[in-house]
Amino acid sequence: MAKAIFSLCFIGFFFFVVCSNFVEGKTWCVAQTQASNVVMQQTLDRLCGRLNCREIQPGGSCFTPNTLRNHASYAIDLNFRVNGVCDTSYATPSPSDPSFEACIYP
Repeated sequence: MAKAIFSLCFIGFFFFVVCSNFVEGKTWCVAQTQASNVVMQQTLDRLCGRLNCREIQPGGSCFTPNTLRNHASYAIDLNFRVNGVCDTSYATPSPSDPSFEACIYP
């Protein structure tokens, strides 16, 4: 009986940890690798027209590397954080933190 209770407690703790990571925003939303440059530019323009994209502007911590896909991924994830939207027509959820060096994704 004690083993069964311990096992149930362990399973409960495991699910709590897994669910807590998801609830705390441990999923990111980034640009799909197959999304076209046209779609990425339109997405970047639209999202940065209503969100604060200063980190991907010159001098920002995420400006380098200065690529369309990296900038779009940052804006897409920022939109995901602010509005809870990860549009799978051009983006994909990711369990891996895309942050690098001084560039910290929201």
